[in-house]
Amino acid sequence: MHAYRSQTCGALRPADAGKEVRLSGWVHRKRDHGGLLFIDLRDNYGLTQIVIAPSSPAFAAAEKVRAESVIRIDGKVVERTAETVNANLPTGGIEVQASALEVLGAAEELPLPVFGEPDYPEDIRLKFRFLDLRREKLHRSILLRSQVIASLRRRMIDQGFVEFQTPILTASSPEGARDFLVPSRIHPGKFYALPQAPQQFKQLLMVAGFDRYFQIAPCFRDEDARADRSPGEFYQLDFEMSFVTQEDVFNAIEPVLAGVFEEFGDGKPVTKAGTFPRIPYAEAIAKYGSDKPDLRNPLILQDVSEHFRGGGFGVFARILEKPKTAVWAIPAPGGGSRAFADRMNSWAQGEGQPGLGYIFWREGEEGGAGPIAKNIGAEKANAIREQLGLEVGDAAFFVAGDPSVFYKFAGQARNKVADELNLSDKEQFKFCWIVDFPMYEWSEDEKKIDFSHNPFSMPNYDHAAFLGLDPNDKDTILGITAFQYDIVCNGVELSSGAIRNHKPEIMIKAFEIAGYGREVVEEKFGGMLNAFRYGAPPHGGSAPGVDRIVMLLAGVENIREVIVFPFNQQAQDLMMNAPGEVTPKQLKELHIRVVETKS
Repeated sequence: MHAYRSQTCGALRPADAGKEVRLSGWVHRKRDHGGLLFIDLRDNYGLTQIVIAPSSPAFAAAEKVRAESVIRIDGKVVERTAETVNANLPTGGIEVQASALEVLGAAEELPLPVFGEPDYPEDIRLKFRFLDLRREKLHRSILLRSQVIASLRRRMIDQGFVEFQTPILTASSPEGARDFLVPSRIHPGKFYALPQAPQQFKQLLMVAGFDRYFQIAPCFRDEDARADRSPGEFYQLDFEMSFVTQEDVFNAIEPVLAGVFEEFGDGKPVTKAGTFPRIPYAEAIAKYGSDKPDLRNPLILQDVSEHFRGGGFGVFARILEKPKTAVWAIPAPGGGSRAFADRMNSWAQGEGQPGLGYIFWREGEEGGAGPIAKNIGAEKANAIREQLGLEVGDAAFFVAGDPSVFYKFAGQARNKVADELNLSDKEQFKFCWIVDFPMYEWSEDEKKIDFSHNPFSMPNYDHAAFLGLDPNDKDTILGITAFQYDIVCNGVELSSGAIRNHKPEIMIKAFEIAGYGREVVEEKFGGMLNAFRYGAPPHGGSAPGVDRIVMLLAGVENIREVIVFPFNQQAQDLMMNAPGEVTPKQLKELHIRVVETKS
């Protein structure tokens, strides 16, 4: 027999009754039932119940063994009686009567429990991540991650993509987030950077003629943590294609994503490949208050400014006298009560807003209820109700001002209303593309035009006219869109992508408009520009985030629940004590001196 196991802890079934077996694993739980000891023995594959009678040679050792100790047992498989079968366990039809037990790795007192998975402080969970990973839910999520990556890889290869690995040590570039810098020992005073993304390399692969590239790429950004973003490193399904339009990119990746969600989504409906809606950025902002809308939420924001212009409700009327202002409505089917209206108003104040105007309609009340309805009169209140497609028993909430300032709050209110009234079908995965992003935006802090998204994107603008643009023609420039697109699922942005700007003169002009001189572009992106000067195909791609895909499929809201060894929110690895100090010798080799900052 094998030194440690003849089967795994998830393998035995009633058909194995009568066999002599050897199992190894962790003591998941130990119970004393009237003299008989029961041990639930766990490994990566499952759990088997072990029974140790007082007469067994294994009994003395079993009495002493602690939870999470690693043991080996020998014993006989016995089919359980009908009343003791555990239908919730794959091995629940059998148990193993132990005849021998050896402790392979004794466990000390645990700093956090594994059995039962109670809530526990995250700093302890991360410090003892090796124990945390034994817990069933987290263990299952990490295994799911591996399976999802394998499926993504297989599906990309089936689509004709070829996997390449791009460099981890590269040059620093102004791509948006902060770089992680690596000092060079043999080039004093110079630094490598860990790649924020393989952006330039994957484009160079297209110039090199490889046509369809992908990799499960590690990316590094020195940025703050969020629930859906891990500080430090993350992984993405990075891909690029040559001789493609935007639609070609969509047609290539939709079957991959839809297929993975169908495979691992527990039977929940998934938007079919080839049917992902294409929503222009401006439309997404106007309808959903977000460029990553959750389409499970059926509510649509609407502009109701004309009902308030010129009088009636003085606050809104005065706001509308200013340029670029509007009043937007959030419909609330089934929300027609003062209690709900007051609750939403209190929520808005908790979000730092002055409040949330409302009208609600109820039986026997002409024109609607609430202060706004009383001020604008029955005719206008009914007109708003008709525009929004609402009925008696419904409500509407209002946000007013400059939409570029308030749209995010309007989007939050839309989601809050839907959640409070249970209007969203959460048991599905709804995808969409957000397209036609603005190429540029106005930076109020710097009083200049800057890129709003990916600086390597091809402008959706006549090329000859683009080359002739006056960088001071603010209105024209801010109206230019780009061949940029995001994939969104259930309100989570999975990736950004673009058809790339592969023409050197257009790229230099694009950066010039954003305030970067030719010399800066040549210095920072010279490798790619030079490559383009030797014949570059039209190309484009995207990079769906692996961590976020798994997060959605696992049904968790914290991205650290799908990463094996994550940093905490302060970008620290509590288990390995990183970042840590290094020796003076190491610093000297790197030509670096640490300067202490004054507190």
